[in-house]
Amino acid sequence: MPRFFTHAQAERALPGVEKALREFLRFREEYQKADGEFRAFTQNIMMMGGTQVDHSRVNTIQTRKDQNLAGLKRKFEEIQESGVLIKDPDAGLIDFPTLYKDQEVYLCWRFGESAIEFWHGVEEGFRGRKRIDEEFLANHCGHE
Repeated sequence: MPRFFTHAQAERALPGVEKALREFLRFREEYQKADGEFRAFTQNIMMMGGTQVDHSRVNTIQTRKDQNLAGLKRKFEEIQESGVLIKDPDAGLIDFPTLYKDQEVYLCWRFGESAIEFWHGVEEGFRGRKRIDEEFLANHCGHE
């Protein structure tokens, strides 16, 4: 069963979610760096016919990849288990499910925004964002 947030609950959760999302992105960046280094290294080995392989370096790079991939998965699961939906990690877009007039909608936040000020329908996405107003606040609910 999905978790539904009130606006106040989402605002309280936001600092922790933002921190976890930043860590997720850091792990992903480090994984991508290690993966690129690994690919370049293996390409070089193939071009040289497999001679003089530095096994220690291969193991070090592979360990970095594995550690960062594990961290990436851990942070993704942490965010998802909190009930928050990662919509676009590159843009820093996350949604907090809520109920508005008995319909599931999303409280929408993006990196750089100081607070959760928008919402949109499930099918509308980011482009359908509407500003949260008094009418929305009076007619939305979550699980306490």
